[in-house]
Amino acid sequence: MKKNHLRTGGTVMPYISIKAYPRDEETKKKLVEQINEVLLKTWGCPQKAVTISLEEVEAADWNSKVREQEILPNDDKMMILDGQKRYE
Repeated sequence: MKKNHLRTGGTVMPYISIKAYPRDEETKKKLVEQINEVLLKTWGCPQKAVTISLEEVEAADWNSKVREQEILPNDDKMMILDGQKRYE
C-alpha cells in the first residue's frame, strides 16, 4: 500500500506556485513541463515529489491580489524581482 505523504506528514517537495496573466492551455502546459524538467534535473528530486500549481490572475487584479499581498511582503525571499536577479 502506498503512503499518502500529505496524510502521513511525509515531505512532498518542492512545491512551485506560479501566478501569471491568463494564457492558452498549450502555453500553460508547456511552461509547467519546462519548469518540471529543469526542476528534476537541477534539484535532483524524483518526479513523485514535485507539485506545480498555476493560478491565472487578471492584469487588473495583479497589483492588489499578487504584488501587494504576496510579493512585497516577502521581498526578502524574492530571487528575481521586477526582472532583476537578486543573487550573484
